[in-house]
Amino acid sequence: MTNGPMQYGLIAAVLLLSAATTQDARAQAAPAVESAYTAILAHPKVIKTLDDIRADDGRALAEQKRITEIPAPPFKEKARAEYYLKRFVELGFKDASIDAEGNVIGLRKGSGGGPKLVVSAHLDTVFPEGTDVTVKEKDGVILAPGIGDDSRGLAALLSLIQAMNANELKTVGDILFVGTVGEEELGNLRGVKALFRDHSDIEGFISIDGLGITRIVNQATGSNRYEMIFRGPGGHSFQEFGLPSAIHAMGRAIAKISELQTPKEPKTTFTVGTVVGGTSVNAIAAEARMAVDMRSDSTDELLKLEARLLDLVKDAVREENARWNSDKIAVEIKLIGDRPAGIVALDSPIVQATQRAVTTITRAPRVTFAGSSTDSNWAMSRGIPAVTIGGGGEGGNWHSRNEWYKPVDAYFGPQSALLTILVLAGLDGVTKPALQNRRAQ
Repeated sequence: MTNGPMQYGLIAAVLLLSAATTQDARAQAAPAVESAYTAILAHPKVIKTLDDIRADDGRALAEQKRITEIPAPPFKEKARAEYYLKRFVELGFKDASIDAEGNVIGLRKGSGGGPKLVVSAHLDTVFPEGTDVTVKEKDGVILAPGIGDDSRGLAALLSLIQAMNANELKTVGDILFVGTVGEEELGNLRGVKALFRDHSDIEGFISIDGLGITRIVNQATGSNRYEMIFRGPGGHSFQEFGLPSAIHAMGRAIAKISELQTPKEPKTTFTVGTVVGGTSVNAIAAEARMAVDMRSDSTDELLKLEARLLDLVKDAVREENARWNSDKIAVEIKLIGDRPAGIVALDSPIVQATQRAVTTITRAPRVTFAGSSTDSNWAMSRGIPAVTIGGGGEGGNWHSRNEWYKPVDAYFGPQSALLTILVLAGLDGVTKPALQNRRAQ
């Protein structure tokens, strides 16, 4: 794609047409957000940056594939982090570093006096060590574990930074670009928790995770995860028959849990995800373990579910002991995951800015607001404005070895992120930040 004046004019025309077809977004946007978009979309450097992101689409896809083939199992993201740090340094972050938790951090300083905004994507995948992460292609579809989640977010972030630097776009507020660890599985948001522990001046948070551009996550789905370890005396299945079984106690618990009723709204769910136990087919089990996941868009409903479920597990132990007139079965209940719930109001500047960016770039008449469990959970639970947005393209089979990706309008992801950032952090000499700077108060 050429980068001449004709291309700039084409992009400008598309943006103006988009602005004319987003009545819903304009009606909902606060005057400060709407006026910021008007000024930003009229700026030649912004139009050029959007054009450069689109021109970078092929290179960004190659980067996405490269990142995917660097294994990043839970708690073992070091190799990918080191590569990402290298890319940050190549993009001009001379002071970029890997923090004590393993996050890759690069600070892009603003002109001063504005808020500090985090823009992030997560480094880790759900796949265990040894998983074949070789990228394969078939009939225009790219196949590999983690190709979309979240290699796309990481690649989109790099494309965004490169285009901003090439066009010398300067924000008022500081932008902290981050590749986080511990977003998946039992990582328990350890990366983002450490980030907020070490940087108390963060005023806003954007996570690029997932693909769909017209879906904005403004609600944090909370989750509590437990491991239950049932223990008993064990024994021979024939000679010691009459002793209580750890597996039978766990089975009673699972049966009780399966009958739980939860509200459809706010969405509240549960599952016994894994079970293991016993030593032999002809042995009374001395130990059995299960892992339970509970989720809800409401903290209150999550806590209600948790209380009911834990009581049922204890009831199951009592019933197994009573069945055999024993007191030998016990259960150890361990919290292994805690992701708080939260929500950001639709009239918040960060939600309005993101919505306006999406409708401008895609010309979609409206967007979908959703709840999910992402790095943004931690910020939302602390009252810090946050959203999770898509990195662009199409894909599916998340968290499976058959995960797939198609780069359909993939550049929409970093383009949308760019406009959101400029509105929230302010474009130096053009607009003031829409994101509140609480430090200046």
